[in-house]
Amino acid sequence: MINSAAELPGGRRIDELTTPETATAWLVHRDLAPAGAELETYCRDRLTRLRTDLRSVFSTRATGAALQPGALDGVNRALTSAPSALLLRHDPHRGFSRSNQHPVTQLVEHAMATIAEDAATLITGDLAALIARCESAPCDRFYLRTHARRRWCSNRCGDRVRAARAYARRH
Repeated sequence: MINSAAELPGGRRIDELTTPETATAWLVHRDLAPAGAELETYCRDRLTRLRTDLRSVFSTRATGAALQPGALDGVNRALTSAPSALLLRHDPHRGFSRSNQHPVTQLVEHAMATIAEDAATLITGDLAALIARCESAPCDRFYLRTHARRRWCSNRCGDRVRAARAYARRH
């Protein structure tokens, strides 16, 4: 979720949560909402606030930047916004399984709780030391630095930096 908005070269910015429709599509694409779900503007606003809070937490982890006031409270609110106990279910054809029980009206709460749980697990787990911020200006995405020489979130950002260096050497 933290990379669902990003700065791009040329002053461009992408944001996959700009409208309730795009936010719904983002959730559906990640199996965090059922197909046919429809979010309201206030639900989208809650998702973007969580994204802002998570970006602050990840920025603090990756760069040592000061944690924005209220960011931890926002993440903790999301973590506790939906019951987390998985109920036992039985389907005669598929057997036993476990899943959340939540009404459709709590769809956003469950999505936010899942996102916050995944982020909290990452930020406190074995991979936390690998969290890094892309070093290609103006990109502000985060990624896991799985190789010591890796400095960019994608090949595209790395290619952009290498091309700029090559251009600077020639001119």
